[in-house]
Amino acid sequence: MNFERKNLLLYAITDRSWLRGGTLYEQVEQALKGGVTLLQLREKTLSQESFLQEAFQIKELCDRYEVPLIINDHVEIARAVDAAGVHVGQKDMEAGTVRSILGPEKIIGVSARTVEQAVLAERQGADYLGVGAVFSTGTKQDAQNITKDRLREICRAVSIPVVAIGGITAENLTELGGSGIHGIAVVSAVFAQERIETAVHDLRRRTEQMLQL
Repeated sequence: MNFERKNLLLYAITDRSWLRGGTLYEQVEQALKGGVTLLQLREKTLSQESFLQEAFQIKELCDRYEVPLIINDHVEIARAVDAAGVHVGQKDMEAGTVRSILGPEKIIGVSARTVEQAVLAERQGADYLGVGAVFSTGTKQDAQNITKDRLREICRAVSIPVVAIGGITAENLTELGGSGIHGIAVVSAVFAQERIETAVHDLRRRTEQMLQL
């Protein structure tokens, strides 16, 4: 499956916090139906075996909707299920090492908060950056906000695309217009919503409008 910059438009990151008696598979399918353009499977508490089994199921689902699947942090799981790529944080494996394991065709995303981190990640082979938190977020309690000026500086400092992440909602995403980003990455704005498919459809429309600002 080809990966293009347009895949970063509306990037959904999974979270089990809001299953409400349903399954993650069901929620992901609703998000895919709504129009997410990239999906990251993020699991911090599952065992390796359970994560692997789930990754195979979500990969099949993403393939059906022709949406690339990114695995958070777990390089070996990404390789095992032939995911589109991996996203790593500053405390995880660095991009060059990930590239040596996954090969040249896979997508590598790296979290960055500073221009220095962003430039280094690009030099090490990252394909895109996740930059934030751009707003206050309850998903990551230790995430500190970065300013729109910092976001703009990072976008100007690298040639690879940047997605903004952290506390983004349908109501505040317009504030990111003109920053140079290629899309938004969201968690609760998708998976905490009662009607996920409808929420995603609205988010995508608003994001497309914002990127034209």
